[in-house]
Formats: sequence, C-alpha cells, structure tokens
Amino acid sequence: QVQLVESGGGLVQAGDSLRLSCVASGSTLSSLAMGWFRQAPGKEREFVAAISRSFLITSYTDSVKGRFTISRDNAKNTVYLLMNSLKPEDTAVYYCAAGMQPYYGAAYRGPNDYDYWGQGTQVTVSS
Repeated sequence: QVQLVESGGGLVQAGDSLRLSCVASGSTLSSLAMGWFRQAPGKEREFVAAISRSFLITSYTDSVKGRFTISRDNAKNTVYLLMNSLKPEDTAVYYCAAGMQPYYGAAYRGPNDYDYWGQGTQVTVSS
C-alpha cells in the first residue's frame, strides 16, 4: 500500500509562485508513475501534470504549460509541482497520484492510470 502526503498549498496573490510536494511511502518512488490533478469547486477533477518513472517524459495540461513544472527526486521519495505565474483560475484542491505502471517511459494523463491518491492540498489564488 502506497501512502501519499501533499504539502505546500496556501493562499497567494495572482502572479505569485508555490511549490507543492508529495512524499510517498510504502513503495520506492522509482517504481511509480506520478501525476498531479486538481479539482475546483463545482468542477470535475482534472489532469494537471505527469512525469514518467524515467524522469525523462513529462506532460502538462495546456492551461499550465510554461508556468508549471513537475519533477521528482527518487532519493527523497518526493514529487514536486512548481507553480509560477499563478492565476485565480488555478484555485483548486491539488492531488498527488501514483500509478504502478510497468512502462518506464510514459507520463499518464488519465485518473484511471493511477492507483493511489493523496488527501489533497488547497491552493487559493486571489486576484
């Protein structure tokens, strides 16, 4: 069983930056494909970013390309989401997800590709 714990959310102003962290336990991070999703009030959960087990492949939803960066530190069992130039429309609960995918070189965009989820961390961006 994999446990995921997110941190780093908060209340910021438009244009500010935040870095979310997700610490995994119960498995070595190198065996997991990792992703970030978010859910705004009244909306469905949506894909934000993903990173392959190999570090080499990343994927982003169009609305965050050029502003958000996903990275992973397998030695620390931690995945990060650096969010720059935040906008009010980025306001949501952000969830870390882990998938026990066998393929080393793919970043997965679908929620069904992931087996484990964190409890979420709130990000609020004021205008």
